[in-house]
Amino acid sequence: MTPDPAPTATRARLASGAEARLEELITEVRRDPGRLSRAVARAARVVGRGPNPDGHRVEDVARARLVAAAAEATGPAGASAVVEDAYRTGDADERRAVLLALPDLDLAAAALPLVEDALRTNDARLVAAAMGPYAAAHLQAEAWRHGVLKCLFVGIPLTAVADLEHRRDAELDRMVAAYAAEREAAGREVPPDARALLDRTPSNP
Repeated sequence: MTPDPAPTATRARLASGAEARLEELITEVRRDPGRLSRAVARAARVVGRGPNPDGHRVEDVARARLVAAAAEATGPAGASAVVEDAYRTGDADERRAVLLALPDLDLAAAALPLVEDALRTNDARLVAAAMGPYAAAHLQAEAWRHGVLKCLFVGIPLTAVADLEHRRDAELDRMVAAYAAEREAAGREVPPDARALLDRTPSNP
């Protein structure tokens, strides 16, 4: 039996004490979405830091849920602006929270510029968050393939790439094979994830 997938950051729950403290911040940003930046900056101090049982980090869950609450409070007309402002004005941790919140927001493709911006960085945590379910649903094929290659370049496990097996195609396999051959020719190690992906090509079931 296939295990249920881990919840997205905005759907994850925290330990009871942290959950109660987070709800106070969520109530605050629902009443006034303009307080999102302040609430996100305080989140880690309020709920703590460290791993959550579902695989996320406690502070990531808190920040992502605050972003989602503020976006939802503004309604469809204002959500995109709230999310973009939170990303553009935030530090790396706050930008990661925005990226983690995207799958559960009703933004269609409006937030793709934020994903594309994250993929231009060399910040592994931003790149990993950018290649989640939102990118799998909305990123165009060429950009998505380059996102997978970016994960290999910066050492991100391909388990971070949502719907990899569903979206992969012959062109991605060709790109990964060329990347592996280039590294081998240069005497450099080929990431195990690249080899594992190539081993799963149709010609190597």
